[in-house]
Amino acid sequence: MANLITIFRSILAIIVISILFIQNQAVYWAAFVLTIIVIWMDGLDGYVARKFNECSKFGAVLDIIGDRVVENAYWIAFLALGWLPVWVPLVVVVRGLITDGLRSVALEQGYTAFGSSTMMQGKIGKFIVASNFVRFSYAVFKAIAFALLIAAHTPIEYPYQHLVSLVAYTSAYIAVFLCIIRGIPVVIESKRFFPSKNA
Repeated sequence: MANLITIFRSILAIIVISILFIQNQAVYWAAFVLTIIVIWMDGLDGYVARKFNECSKFGAVLDIIGDRVVENAYWIAFLALGWLPVWVPLVVVVRGLITDGLRSVALEQGYTAFGSSTMMQGKIGKFIVASNFVRFSYAVFKAIAFALLIAAHTPIEYPYQHLVSLVAYTSAYIAVFLCIIRGIPVVIESKRFFPSKNA
């Protein structure tokens, strides 16, 4: 069930992003609401997995894949719509490719990105990458950015739209900053999965 939620969430995100290219006020507000649902489903799949004891390495990997599909699709769509500079999706996508590649090596050796068998061993690394506080903060800023970037660009202006735009862009850049910061410990700690020939 948890894996089906992850897959459905990814499909729904693609649908939502597709309708953003229809310049219509009602469509944009529908996309805004559906984006909130997509974001909510990110926590739902994990809850269902824990509730029904469906936690597995495959589920953990699928969850990361689902997260990448959703966030990369939104960032790239915002670029295509002219809402963000090109460096934003480039940074997010490249960071994701690097960390996921390193995590795949760790997975071969029995470690996962998060949870009890996390590849993060150092206290600082665990806090930045795997702690609920930082993960939640990153998720919140992404959620605010994705939803409010849509609300800020509705075809018809409304009161406080400028403030919505300010909050949206601030959240987007904070999310990108956290994305980079959370990738650094993964790169540093992954060294132990590549033993030196001299060792």
